[in-house]
Amino acid sequence: MQLSSESFKDGAVIPGEFAFCVPAREGHVALSTNLNPQLAWAGAPAGTQSFALICHDPDVPSRGDDVNQEGRSVPAELPRVDFFHWVLVDLPASTTAIAPGSHSCAVTPNGKPGPDGPGGSRHGINDYTGWFAGDTQMKGNYFGYDGPCPPWNDSIRHRYVFTLFALDIPRVPVEGTFTGQQVREAIAGHVLAQASLTGTYSLNPAVPA
Repeated sequence: MQLSSESFKDGAVIPGEFAFCVPAREGHVALSTNLNPQLAWAGAPAGTQSFALICHDPDVPSRGDDVNQEGRSVPAELPRVDFFHWVLVDLPASTTAIAPGSHSCAVTPNGKPGPDGPGGSRHGINDYTGWFAGDTQMKGNYFGYDGPCPPWNDSIRHRYVFTLFALDIPRVPVEGTFTGQQVREAIAGHVLAQASLTGTYSLNPAVPA
């Protein structure tokens, strides 16, 4: 099975239009258009009953002591953890593409509604749900896609891994405000094939492209 995108090439920088934040002319960051990227796939195996899609960043700092702090930087050697940006399940087996901006076309304070998605699909919550939990203006359940916004003082470029799973079940057994990790656990033993596509992103002007 092959996964591709017209929005960015595998291993290349994700354009700012598909990010949550972009570098600001004044200050550090500004909100972006937050479009979901275009994705397309082919070669799903016989017996595929649905698809699931997960986008995660495996390079998120495991501690927030230095994150977005003036005069400090997040060290490259700091252990990193996963941050989920998009959790989408129950895509019909006939689906072969997702159009750009079809699942997200702006930053939505308090999060986009869910879990119902286009064509009978369902969105899980992404990890901006936890990130904004203490922010009175932004807190809420963030369903669907929300793009990159790594720390503006991180010393490494972050990777964003889009993984498509061909499943032997028509519906993933998760309910309500399910998370990326819950989907990973629920589809274990049901994956017929999978394919990944990775983009990179940084908001730190000192990090080379």
